[in-house]
Amino acid sequence: MADSSPMGESSVKTLETPPATAGGPRTEVSSPHVTESETRPGGQRALFSRLRTPRRPRIWFEVLLIGVSYWTYSLIRNAVPEQKADALANADWLWKTEHTLGIAVERSVNHAVDSVSWLVVGMNYYYATLHFVVTLGVLAWIYRFHPGRYAAARLVLFATTGVALVGYYFFPLAPPRLMDGGGFIDTVVVHHTWGSMASGNLKHMSNQYAAMPSMHIGWSLWCGLTIFAVASAPWARILGLLYPTATLVVIVATANHFWLDAAGGMLCLAFGFGVSRTWFGHLPHRLPRSPLETGPHPATAALLNRFRRA
Repeated sequence: MADSSPMGESSVKTLETPPATAGGPRTEVSSPHVTESETRPGGQRALFSRLRTPRRPRIWFEVLLIGVSYWTYSLIRNAVPEQKADALANADWLWKTEHTLGIAVERSVNHAVDSVSWLVVGMNYYYATLHFVVTLGVLAWIYRFHPGRYAAARLVLFATTGVALVGYYFFPLAPPRLMDGGGFIDTVVVHHTWGSMASGNLKHMSNQYAAMPSMHIGWSLWCGLTIFAVASAPWARILGLLYPTATLVVIVATANHFWLDAAGGMLCLAFGFGVSRTWFGHLPHRLPRSPLETGPHPATAALLNRFRRA
């Protein structure tokens, strides 16, 4: 029969059924103990709130997460079928669209930069290296000096990169340098530098027809906005804004992207900020610099407890 404890917790006492025959066995039926916190309507909301609360990141987990995430992203991106005919047709359509809009100046920029050897070679190496170096550097900087904002900033980057895969699948696009009769110069091939994973000896390691959206713009703009929002030094904030601007010039000058590819990268970044804002309740720079919660994340704690039991 049911009973209520003085502390407000409800429990169920053992119910006994009389023996079927004299001296026969007695059957006992019991239910698990249920606490008030588990039955309280706000209990699930409190757990959900704890899951969304930023905590101090763990270096081993972050290195593992970033490594696995980028490997998965590259695997999916390169697994998208290289639809060459569709990609070239889409490039022709996009080029005509830019002519209609009056912004089709990529070829002029490409030829102008190609005439200055030291400049175009530098841009090739910029395209090949800074995309990764600066992004990882900003992640490390946020991790070290703004740990309370790290998880939200990382989620922006991850959501931006994840949604880009949708574009690669549904809108295969050849970069300008691979267009038939486009008149663009593949600066990596001409100047024998390794400024693109989709040129030279590395072209078989990457999907050459995944130019829309441009993650060079998505990532560089994430870096620039993150630096501008949280840095205190004026020179750092200025550099933050200059970085995506320079990247935009580089991707066009090297004939790796159209202007509209950059617009696609910006839209993906807007989606990433929206996801982070929805989950954490604030944009990354609006969160406290240091995390309010210092304990392990509930999901991590549950996983570690399971391993310990095993």
